[in-house]
Amino acid sequence: MMNKFTLRRVMAMSFLMLLSAFTFAQTARLQGRVVDSEGIGVPGATIQILGQQISTSSGANGEYSLGNISAGSHRVVVNMMGYETAEQNATLTVGDNTLNFTLETASSSLDEVVVIGYGTQKKGELTGSLTTVSSEDFQKGLISSPEQLIAGKVAGVQITTSGGQPGGGATIRVRAGASLNASNDPLIVVDGVPLSTGAISGVANPLALINPNDIETFTVLKDANATAIYGSRASNGVVLITTKKGSSGQPSINFSSQNSLAQIAQKVDLLSADQIREYVNVEGNDAQRASLGDANTDWQDEIYRQAFATDNNLSVAGAIQPHLPYRLSVGYLNQQGILKRDRMERTTAGINFAPKLLDNSLQIDINLKGSISNSQFANQDAIGAAIQFDPTKPVYTENRFGNYYEWTQFNNSTGLDDPNPNAPRNPVALLNLKDDQGKVARSFGNIQFDYALPFLPELHANLNLGYDVSRGEGNTFIPDYAASNIGTLGERTQYKKEITNTVGEFYLNYTKDIASIQSNINATAGYGYYDNRSKEYNFDRTSADGTVLSTPVFPFDIPHSRLISYYGRLIYTYSDKYIFSGTVRTDGSSRFSSENRWGVFPSLGATWRIKKENFLKDNNTISDLKLRLSYGVTGQQDGIANYSYLPNYVRSRNESLYQFGNTFYNMYTPVAYDKNIRWESTATYNGGLDYGFLNGRLSGSIDIYFKKTKDLLSTIPIPVGTNFSNLLLTNVGNMENKGVEFSLNGAAIRKDDLNLDLGFNFTYNHSKVTNLTAVDDPNYLVEQGGISGSTGNNIQAHVVNHMPYTYRVYRQVYGEDGSPLEGIYEDLNGDGIINDNDRYFYKSPMPTYFLGFTAQLNYKKWTLNTVLRSNIGNYVYDNVSSNFASRYNVLDPNGPINNAPTSFLGAQFAQKQYNSDYYVHNASFLKMDNLSLSYAAGSLLKNGAGRLTISANLQNVFTVSNYKGIDPEINGGIDNRFYPRPRTYVLGVNLDF
Repeated sequence: MMNKFTLRRVMAMSFLMLLSAFTFAQTARLQGRVVDSEGIGVPGATIQILGQQISTSSGANGEYSLGNISAGSHRVVVNMMGYETAEQNATLTVGDNTLNFTLETASSSLDEVVVIGYGTQKKGELTGSLTTVSSEDFQKGLISSPEQLIAGKVAGVQITTSGGQPGGGATIRVRAGASLNASNDPLIVVDGVPLSTGAISGVANPLALINPNDIETFTVLKDANATAIYGSRASNGVVLITTKKGSSGQPSINFSSQNSLAQIAQKVDLLSADQIREYVNVEGNDAQRASLGDANTDWQDEIYRQAFATDNNLSVAGAIQPHLPYRLSVGYLNQQGILKRDRMERTTAGINFAPKLLDNSLQIDINLKGSISNSQFANQDAIGAAIQFDPTKPVYTENRFGNYYEWTQFNNSTGLDDPNPNAPRNPVALLNLKDDQGKVARSFGNIQFDYALPFLPELHANLNLGYDVSRGEGNTFIPDYAASNIGTLGERTQYKKEITNTVGEFYLNYTKDIASIQSNINATAGYGYYDNRSKEYNFDRTSADGTVLSTPVFPFDIPHSRLISYYGRLIYTYSDKYIFSGTVRTDGSSRFSSENRWGVFPSLGATWRIKKENFLKDNNTISDLKLRLSYGVTGQQDGIANYSYLPNYVRSRNESLYQFGNTFYNMYTPVAYDKNIRWESTATYNGGLDYGFLNGRLSGSIDIYFKKTKDLLSTIPIPVGTNFSNLLLTNVGNMENKGVEFSLNGAAIRKDDLNLDLGFNFTYNHSKVTNLTAVDDPNYLVEQGGISGSTGNNIQAHVVNHMPYTYRVYRQVYGEDGSPLEGIYEDLNGDGIINDNDRYFYKSPMPTYFLGFTAQLNYKKWTLNTVLRSNIGNYVYDNVSSNFASRYNVLDPNGPINNAPTSFLGAQFAQKQYNSDYYVHNASFLKMDNLSLSYAAGSLLKNGAGRLTISANLQNVFTVSNYKGIDPEINGGIDNRFYPRPRTYVLGVNLDF
């Protein structure tokens, strides 16, 4: 039976609940402004009502507004990175209330926590070289692939897109990479999951399957002290991507939409139809003059178009009670390419849950990302054909090739006009008569448990289980009447590839402050298991009607490799001024034999926080001064074939059968192998100085590094009979990289309605090959850089004491009028004969210097952003001119009339001079990547919800360069059939509720 005391308690609690419900029903609205110590508005600050799921962010001038708050007493908290947390008590009445905040600059922004491998660390205590770029500093505009977000933003990091294809590939180079024959791509880790390397069938760029709108930060680990915790996969740097998470507070809904129109920014400067007619009428023979047409066709205009794109994203973030933050997101991108028939359609979804259980002792982080991509790939052969095809010819004419005009010649055996094999194909026909479809489904994610042990709360146990799976498939179809494939009566191909990578990691982290000796210890020890498996299907290649043209040797391939790792790290801090770190990782890879399977990758680092010393502690001008020194060894195994240390055989194709009697048999041929093949390893020395002035308004860093890579994979000649080939891929090469990185960021203007932030980064890098052979042979070279129009000819080479991919050319001789003399080159070895031995090594496509500049101007509700990039010292081989700018090309003796770039009018070569340094040009450039203007229109609703921002953006604004080709930024340095980067106009809206 309930006693009186219990009854009174129940009645009292019921009364309080009724009173609370009544109070909650009387809602209040809170508004105000967040400013810094100088009275200048602080945008992006988080304002939160403690105890209620209510929060918002301050606008461009620091204004904020919160609605639907219960009247009564509340604690209001404001957080902003770089500032001390501000709190105030507020008694809110029904209706409007005003509460302003003044934020004080944090004692040091160096207390900010940044992501490192397997943990976090205070920015001021870092011993390694790393840079973090957060979402507010990302590149603006239509971004279809994540790496584009940080182009030009990080010293030492060069990002080059392969062209203007939607979702097209890009190269990421951290300190120029460290390999010649293996991969130079950095390891990319998303929320603790290492992404699979290599191509995914059905998509141009695997990274384009990740929605850039889901990304919160990029952290680039550059030196070995920062990357060695990733061991055998870290020689090319590590990129840590952190996606957006939920936060406590009421649900926050964000919707953004960007719609854009892209157009070609620069075409190849070609001869017009009238110029071709004039030249042929003067220089051609009667048959060539008679073959001229009367059309005026701009073939580049025929294959390019204005391209539309729409990118839409919706996300909901909040918390189900304070202990269960969440974020859900969906995105849809539909992007046309400026090359007709090129299109990518991508749908993405993301889920994040981060519950905290057991009195916050157990934190669970669940991240799931998925995407489906459908692509229509345009036939990029049309780009080269549009440069060469005769502009006096029409696009269409009545014939058996789909009524597309083609150069033909009479075939006596068939009695038909067949396509001239020496002529290019009709560019429009190449586009319209090839259907190339790709579809990819990809999902990656993980569940991570972090548990603070109750008997020792400083000790955390972390378990990370992750996956990255994808399935790509597609097919191509060319009809039987297409001139490009008339000999095989069309073509039908199919492809399919499945990738399944799984990750299992467990580590312990112990962090302890020992006040008695002014010390802090941060120790990590862990284990990792990585299973990488793929299945690539091989299908028959058939003609359009299904007749088999070729059959694969095997129906599928199943590459499979495993990596097992043990790693540890100790960071010791004394007196908050002296930091020492040591890292070691041991990796065992199935790619290598048992004798070479395990590798050890150590690093050491030390930091001296000079600002903390007594002689600088009270200095008001210098806000930060820190010296970093480090050394470490990292490895490289990507690009090394699975089980290449084992003897194996290759089966001949059906086109290469051996006849015994009346039966034809496939033959098996042994493959050259090296049983001692092992990973490449890179030792890196790094010295850095971080600085800050004027209370952090001016900050930056300087790093000097030296990298030495040994055991580079190189193809070397071997004695006949010692293996099954006269060439062998083995570990003999060495390479050195040295460089300087400099960054500077500053708040140039800080006023009430006007703010200007500027950023600048500079990188100098020089790479040099120091060895390529097992014996001392400084003249040995490895040819690279195949060029179009000259089968088997390479224009680049790796050679000792030169940069990788150095051009190998003849030194052109010029006449008194400055014109190049055809076929006349300098006799560099003095033997009186011009031959291959007179080719010399000249320049490289790798820039010596690259720079980035960013600016953001805020005026009241307006924001102006821009990003500029510059490469200095990069050279490009103009393969367009070397292949087409000659009399032999225009007046082809095999029949067709061809077009040529206008550079033909300058040199007037009769024959093609592929190997002349005349075609190697300085391609240094300055580019404005984007120019963005946005307007914060403010709240659409009276309660402060529905904040609207409108933006306009121009991408690929201008390029300044002496290079006369279509674009000076050519990945690999050979300008041929380059997909132009478009100029894109973007309008966007962003709504926050």
